[in-house]
Amino acid sequence: MARSRSGTRGRRGPRKPQRRDQPFGGAPVGVAEPRERGPIELPATITVADLAGQLGVNVADVIRELIKNGIFATINQLIDRDTAALVAAELGFEVAEPTTAGGNGTAEAGTEPAPAEAARELLFEEDDPSLLQPRAPIVTVMGHVDHGKTSLLDAIRKTAVAAGERGGITQHIGASEVVKDGRRIVFLDTPGHEAFTAMRARGAKVTDIAIIVVAADDGVMPQTVEAISHARAAKVPIVIALNKIDKPDANPDRVKTELSEHGVVIEEYGGDVPLVPVSAKTGQGLDDLLEVVLLVADLAELKANPKRPAVGTIIEAQLDRGRGPVATVIVQTGTLRVGDIVVAGQTFGRVRALENANGKRIPKAGPATAAVVLGLADVPEAGDILQVVPDEKTARAIVEERRAAAARTGETQTRATLEDLYRQFQAGQAKELRLIVKADVAGSLEAIRHALEQLPADDVRINILHEAAGEITDNDVMLAAASDAIIVGFNTRISETARRSAQEAGVDVRLYDIIYQLTDDIEKALKGMLEPEVVEVVEGRAEVRQIFRIGKGTVVAGCYVTEGRLVRGGGARIWRGGKVIATDRIESLRRFRDDVREVAAGFECGVGLASFGDVAEGDIIECVTSQTVGRG
Repeated sequence: MARSRSGTRGRRGPRKPQRRDQPFGGAPVGVAEPRERGPIELPATITVADLAGQLGVNVADVIRELIKNGIFATINQLIDRDTAALVAAELGFEVAEPTTAGGNGTAEAGTEPAPAEAARELLFEEDDPSLLQPRAPIVTVMGHVDHGKTSLLDAIRKTAVAAGERGGITQHIGASEVVKDGRRIVFLDTPGHEAFTAMRARGAKVTDIAIIVVAADDGVMPQTVEAISHARAAKVPIVIALNKIDKPDANPDRVKTELSEHGVVIEEYGGDVPLVPVSAKTGQGLDDLLEVVLLVADLAELKANPKRPAVGTIIEAQLDRGRGPVATVIVQTGTLRVGDIVVAGQTFGRVRALENANGKRIPKAGPATAAVVLGLADVPEAGDILQVVPDEKTARAIVEERRAAAARTGETQTRATLEDLYRQFQAGQAKELRLIVKADVAGSLEAIRHALEQLPADDVRINILHEAAGEITDNDVMLAAASDAIIVGFNTRISETARRSAQEAGVDVRLYDIIYQLTDDIEKALKGMLEPEVVEVVEGRAEVRQIFRIGKGTVVAGCYVTEGRLVRGGGARIWRGGKVIATDRIESLRRFRDDVREVAAGFECGVGLASFGDVAEGDIIECVTSQTVGRG
């Protein structure tokens, strides 16, 4: 039988000979009709198959060129315009310059908003006021450890169930739902302000009201202050729940005074923060607390449009062996239905099933509802925005673009730096400089705050989001990332995990040991005269295990390098009892009898300091070097 010339074998591409084998993936894919040579217009993103069709070549030829350039893509995978243009050029085609708008209604690179920004715009876009309906408040409970956050949530649930109102055991989905006077209240079961701010750092603003739990017998503690700072930075209304009021040693007046000292002025003292005495143990005041929450919600006029496609935030996600990726979403506006195509972060899928707070299957979830979603292709991250899209093609396009953007940028974000402040001020963008201040002792914080208040800053306000004594921690970095703030440390250190987190998140961390240098840098930033930044790099740390005295004045510290490396000529901080007792320079570094330039972690060495001779066993020597960075 004669072979028909209408098949794949009978066609010829513009350059490459055609192969008879099937391309990656199984089914034979034909080739589009050859087109006249000339400039080819390419959209911002295009699938491999569509690119082959537009060029009039075999899909296998496109995939081969991609592999040559280190890109392993399947037939239906999206690639960006630059990659498609490179492949087209390799195959002998001329590509037209990008226009202001690409095909298929997609804006070209440079005009297309970032995925997170687009999601936020979609989430907060204006709806027709006639379609808006009141929705339930979403509440987060935060506070110091052991002050009764979990006990309070459990007591609220039990009270609601005992009163014959709808509630349930909902720890498995990360949210609780209770009813008070016929109105719903949704509680997020977050482990604390860390998770609250971690989600906010990813662009998600889930919480409407923050309940800060303070124990009446313990008072305001460090984590209480942190929780207040995080809630304020998020601009979320605060309600104080004064717990353990039934204890004999409870002292409410002391707690109220301590709160005032941290800028939280309760209504009784003429402020605007409600305080409700409660007891999670006896149930005292729980009804009053729920009534106050509903009153604060009424003042906020919380509304949503249940008739639009759903948008929400992932609050928990995990991989279940039997059910696959399982995610809990708080629907913030619109209605999520079984069968909807959804995008969440860098994954998408069709909603196969929805479960409510009690684990029962439901057909839909409206605004301010927590629901478990089944059907996503991969596990999303907490804080990812979930949105309903028209079809699977749109979902795939959004996800591929996000993955490509993440690969290009390394998922780093541009945060505020002192170098950027003056440029923003000149452009009329910078209105305030947000700071997180950590110091060795409370007295230093007072001195720093007073010095900053004296700085001339008529047009840019200095806003200290959080201040505390101690080292710089992951919580500080998360708050800075979520609030676009700068971390300033005085006579303190940054933990290694916090240092890595700051580098990954692009948070500017400044360490000082002289107050006037700190204030000078801030003042110069406000005036636009900041010198090139000298970045301090902690190379490593070593523990002093033995002291050798050579001659009259020479002291050699026998050390074991615990992390990083020690570098000869580098700066040295000597830590004792958690405080810096001296700063010096590493003058000599020896391994056995040999002088060496550096010693890595896991090895012993002898360290000779330039001038400090009072080193003792158990001290920590921190090696630091400096690197000058010009103003971008």
